[in-house]
Amino acid sequence: MPIQARAGGCAALVMMLAATPAAADDPRDVFGSRWQVGGFVYVSPLFEGSKSYGAIGFPFLAPAGLASADGTVQLKGADDLRLRLLKAGALEIGALTGYRFGRDGDDVTQVVVDDVDGGLVLGAFAAYRAGALALSLSYHHQVTGDDTGGLIRFGLDYTTRLSSKVKLTTEVGTNYATQDYMTAFFSTGGFDAEAGFKDVYISATASVDLSDRWTLHLIGRYAHLIGDAADSPIVETESQLYGGLALSYKFDWSR
Repeated sequence: MPIQARAGGCAALVMMLAATPAAADDPRDVFGSRWQVGGFVYVSPLFEGSKSYGAIGFPFLAPAGLASADGTVQLKGADDLRLRLLKAGALEIGALTGYRFGRDGDDVTQVVVDDVDGGLVLGAFAAYRAGALALSLSYHHQVTGDDTGGLIRFGLDYTTRLSSKVKLTTEVGTNYATQDYMTAFFSTGGFDAEAGFKDVYISATASVDLSDRWTLHLIGRYAHLIGDAADSPIVETESQLYGGLALSYKFDWSR
């Protein structure tokens, strides 16, 4: 599994790291005097269907917390940072953002394809939460770079605190891709990929409080391409792995 350096997406991912501290129940954490500094590394396939992987790594400086301890903000993936705007009983509704990675046509060896520019993702979600379980529906649309359409994501997640210092969320789900998405990422000169379910996945995110100031953040995901996505001539393997690791240090500007 070759891994090479990968550029792009840093601004959106920095924004995402700003929202992944340990419990942020101190009012100074929310755009106040308390901040966090650290580094982040994210690994993903060079393109959907690739056997080769790329990595990006960079430092970040961000507010120590944009969320309350009850999950107002949730990080679920590179294109899925969620901000809850409304909570009515078990129903939650909110907005989301993130980054969608593009594709360098030269990385595709099976057939000749064009480059696809990645960009900022915006969207919305609704979730029904019953205790530790939550069923969610979300929409993710790329709004900068190339117009690669949207994804509709169905997910079921379970959140548990393994200890006073470790919080873990696991999720299973599937993505329905619009025609524009399938055309951009899976169609070729001789193959027209149609809109439909493109993958099923399982993921896990965890934050580990190493101390009052140091926090380790972990993201892992396995996706299996299905339907026209799996049948595309560009695909080298249907199995796709994603992972991220960040270490942050919390400090107070007032000191």
